[in-house]
Amino acid sequence: MTGSFTSAHRLPYPVDPVRIFDEFPAPSYRGNQKQALADIRDAFAAGNDVVLVRAPTGSGKSLLARAIAGCARTAGEAGPEQVIDAYYTTPQVSQLDDVAEDALLEDLNVIRGKNNYDCILPGETDTPVNQAPCARERKFDCQVKHRCPYFSDRAIASNRRIAAMTLAYFMQTAGSDVFGPRDVCVIDEAHGLGDWAEMYATIELGPDTVPVWDDTRPQQVDDLEDAAGYAQRLADVGERRVQELRQQEELTAEEVAERDRLNKLRQDLSWFVEDYRDPESVTTWVVDQPEGEGGSVTIKPLDPEKYLKHTVWDRGHRHALLSATILNKEAFCANVGLNPDNVALVEVGHTFPIENRPLYDVTQGKMTYEHREETLPKIARIVVRAMQAHPDEKGLIHCHSYAIAEQLEELLIDFGVGQRLRSHESEDRDGQLTAWKRTDDPDVFLSVKMEEALDLEGDLCRWQVICKAPYPNTRDSRVAQRLEDGQWAWYYRTALRTVIQACGRVIRAPDDHGATYLADSSLLDLFERARVDMPDWFAEQVDRMGPPDLPAFDPSAALGGASVGESESEGDSGTQSRSRSRRSQSRSGRRSSGTSPMADVWDTE
Repeated sequence: MTGSFTSAHRLPYPVDPVRIFDEFPAPSYRGNQKQALADIRDAFAAGNDVVLVRAPTGSGKSLLARAIAGCARTAGEAGPEQVIDAYYTTPQVSQLDDVAEDALLEDLNVIRGKNNYDCILPGETDTPVNQAPCARERKFDCQVKHRCPYFSDRAIASNRRIAAMTLAYFMQTAGSDVFGPRDVCVIDEAHGLGDWAEMYATIELGPDTVPVWDDTRPQQVDDLEDAAGYAQRLADVGERRVQELRQQEELTAEEVAERDRLNKLRQDLSWFVEDYRDPESVTTWVVDQPEGEGGSVTIKPLDPEKYLKHTVWDRGHRHALLSATILNKEAFCANVGLNPDNVALVEVGHTFPIENRPLYDVTQGKMTYEHREETLPKIARIVVRAMQAHPDEKGLIHCHSYAIAEQLEELLIDFGVGQRLRSHESEDRDGQLTAWKRTDDPDVFLSVKMEEALDLEGDLCRWQVICKAPYPNTRDSRVAQRLEDGQWAWYYRTALRTVIQACGRVIRAPDDHGATYLADSSLLDLFERARVDMPDWFAEQVDRMGPPDLPAFDPSAALGGASVGESESEGDSGTQSRSRSRRSQSRSGRRSSGTSPMADVWDTE
């Protein structure tokens, strides 16, 4: 069907696939981009409502996304009742930042949540817009609203061809008059769409999230019927409190925050009660109350098909979903409520030389909780040997959890290589990452939850270690429910997806190169169990994997330009003690283990 579409065929289709090449923003094609555009064009031209684009990391998905969005109908091409224009969304704030800074994507008009903008009124310039006088005072008439940075960006994004926003903001604006349905929705990094929706639809009820908690502590919540009853009672109390706040002429910043939290909470609780009571809903809900009567309650959805229909699928006539790791079309469609008969999968081949993206087997044993104390010291020695092999190159260690990161850092410091280490906590994640990327020193960054949305092209990073197979936490009730239902294939696919994403952090271009060391023996088992869902280009990497030629353990050779003597001379009074002190201080403010690792991403409003 390639090349068969003419102007006579355009009108029946919301997407005009013929012009996809004209809409490609770069002056030339890289790798398989031209073929990918042709395949995407043909997939939409064949009448598919949704096109999945599986493209390896570093293949230029954002450019493909812009070309697809550019195929949306314009005002001159649409009838009076037809929607026009496009959305571009991505789950990760960092990727939205990349879009905003990319000159080739300058016509993607970015809008962020209110808390990302400061008020411009005198005396309020340090106040986020969501706490400004317009949010605090009843009947406040802002004379400079037309110049407000938030409302200005919102107006631009709502009136231009392509509005760009985080997936969270996109979902939050479902049903709004400002960001109504459009012709085309493009979702980048879409592999986790179902997981993101579940996470976003999860309702956390506790003293930190419920402003009226002291007046509404729950009794024992044993089942979903108990949860629905409690949710209704909490929503009623919340509504009365909101009405009280609305009667006040002016609110404090704290009261504004309370009002907004209660409004969001009432919306979420109403959604849960309505969906739970609906006999035709396909959503399965689970509820947890770990501390029993009077303790916090968490209500979580499984397969929130109805939620996605409202927040995503009803927002566009056609959708393009891009990712390197949509591993199984049928499973993905089932997870997000799509009919696979109306979905096409476009496979973009990998053009990066396989010798530039080697995987190395340095497995030292299992990193499960019961084996960690035995295995982690061995991995620490492997990290030191990798530092020796890359004395002048920056490295990234995927630690999987803050607990592992802390233990590993302690071990490496005891080996005398602390001078070359950097790490982060949840609250200083972005700052520490930026500082590491900017330095020219061959520092090694101990990271947590950085397997995705991190572009480390060239000398930004030449090697990395994956410390643990990233299996979903079986203590999560959603995970436990799925495994109880026998969804082990989902379990292994989820972990494999994260591994593939991690491996792509250090290889971003055809002439780029970077080594990935696999330290957890459970990773080898994962590759066997999930082989059927493995992309061919990654399977090729796995098949070529073997042991590296690492030098014998010698911490003094791992310090790059510094000597072990320099490191030891600073010792506990210098670099190492400062590292320990920083960690101790940071731990006191760290999110609890029950907090979502994605909370920083979803904090948009």
